[in-house]
Amino acid sequence: MKARHLFVQILAVLVALPLVGTAARGATIEVLETFDYPGAFATQPQKINDHGVIAGVFIDSATGATEGFYRSRNGTFSGPVVDPNDDAALTQLRGVNNRRTFCGNYNTSDGISHGFFLSHQVFTEFDASSSFTVVLGINNAGDFSGSFVNDSSGVQEGFVDIGGVLINFAVPVATNTLAYQTNSSNEATGYYIDGSDGLTHGYQRDSGGTLTFPIDPAGSVGTILFGNNDSNWVVGRYADAAGITHGIFFITPGDFTIFDYPGSTFTSLNGINSKGWICGRYTDSSGFDHGFLAKVNVHETTPPNRNKIVTPAAKPVTPKPEVSRIAVPAS
Repeated sequence: MKARHLFVQILAVLVALPLVGTAARGATIEVLETFDYPGAFATQPQKINDHGVIAGVFIDSATGATEGFYRSRNGTFSGPVVDPNDDAALTQLRGVNNRRTFCGNYNTSDGISHGFFLSHQVFTEFDASSSFTVVLGINNAGDFSGSFVNDSSGVQEGFVDIGGVLINFAVPVATNTLAYQTNSSNEATGYYIDGSDGLTHGYQRDSGGTLTFPIDPAGSVGTILFGNNDSNWVVGRYADAAGITHGIFFITPGDFTIFDYPGSTFTSLNGINSKGWICGRYTDSSGFDHGFLAKVNVHETTPPNRNKIVTPAAKPVTPKPEVSRIAVPAS
């Protein structure tokens, strides 16, 4: 792995706007702030830590480049986060833990996607594949999750890395599996693409490796789960047949709270921390993406105690050359 340094400058805070959106089943989601990265026409928050630091992605309105950013709880932004080896104008900051260790992915001009970590302005590369690796989430213990193309099979699988042991897995009916976050109990959440119908569906993976799938709200034609917190509260989004995309929150699969940013036809809930703060995004009528910080207010019983962590044995990953790159849908 290679380590590189980055100088990060601080930029100013933007808009605050309190709102309460639609919700169901005893929970409400309240928007606390909206924000846009300076100079961006798309601001796409990804994850939020327990201190309110948000990791995200923006698209530069001047250059069209996709770059990472982070936003402190007081509203200040970092400068653009670009991996030093990115020569394809695509770096995405995907996750952050309480130690302010960030994770993400970047592309190179040869079409290969690489994972990375950023801590104290030092980049560390992480590749689980010769062709495609993305690191999508990191917990407070430093365990992380993501997706890669298995060099042996050519299949895009999900993975969790627990204590330095990489465990790769795939939903049995899937052509592509992505693990977007793992919590302190090593419970992971993500989505997969069904090989029979080509639709995306949510899933959960417990600490022992058992998968629960598909997880879909009624009427979904595509569900993506992005984040879970240490209580295993989950956020994501789904699209309906009318082309409207809704944010979703749940504690128990099947018991969904649906959230739509007022006036928007696209809402996505992307990350949730232990305090119930949520980062997400919505698209306005002009097609611009904006970030928001929200809070879930749950009027239900306390979630059950977490189970003892059981880590299954890792499956070997055997290198195989010339595996085609598979793109990850925007979060």
